[in-house]
Amino acid sequence: MPEDRIAEFQRLHSSGCFVMPNPWDAGSARALEQLGFQALATTSSGMAWTLGRADAQVARDQVLDHLRLVAGAVRVPVNADFEGGYAVDPADVATNVRMAAETGIAGLSIEDSTGDEAEPLFEFELAVERIAAARQAIDESGTGIVLTGRSEGFVCGRPDIDETIRRLRAYAEAGADCLYAPRIDDHAHISAIVAAVAPKPVNLLVNAPFITVAEAARLGVRRISVGGTLARTAWGGFLQAASEIAEAGTFSRFDQLPDVDGLLGG
Repeated sequence: MPEDRIAEFQRLHSSGCFVMPNPWDAGSARALEQLGFQALATTSSGMAWTLGRADAQVARDQVLDHLRLVAGAVRVPVNADFEGGYAVDPADVATNVRMAAETGIAGLSIEDSTGDEAEPLFEFELAVERIAAARQAIDESGTGIVLTGRSEGFVCGRPDIDETIRRLRAYAEAGADCLYAPRIDDHAHISAIVAAVAPKPVNLLVNAPFITVAEAARLGVRRISVGGTLARTAWGGFLQAASEIAEAGTFSRFDQLPDVDGLLGG
């Protein structure tokens, strides 16, 4: 039942450190569940690539369908990469969050990037209002799904740790259950964020080998995700094999391949 998965997701955020990898479709979600991961998260980029599009080029309704598909394919909690809520105005963000809460997910994130190179982050007060609106929508839904507040400065060319912390603190005060600043890879910055928003949990994006799970746990990180990096890893293997066929006419990468049917149940 979705309620059981939401309760489990809340429990996972209460102590320790867990890895929440990011599948890009139902098959990769089931494979990760079979490998024993306790929770999963969607990836906007990985999902977009399956449609032949770049990240942030998928409409809200397609994303909602994707959330239903992934959440329905597994028994573990699924967190939604819900980008910026697919709206600017807080009221519209709230409407979309309510729709997402009905898809079977156990949590979702709302980020503060605008997509505008000149002004890449929403103005501070508006960004906080958007998180508060998402909080109210979740409360009114009665689902209890976990709300993650994301600050995207290190993604969109505004790598200011002080401003990032200011925003994450404000998002925590506005009702975010978990805080997240993607592309933070400096251990001192990670520790500073953990301390700044304590006792609320922090999500760390690991998209390069700059840290281990044990090291992240020692820094106080509660949750680790990988964004689109597993999907990029899969694309890397696919492109290398396809390029070899196209350029050399050989098939050396068709060796020692996994038994996918066996993994997914035949």
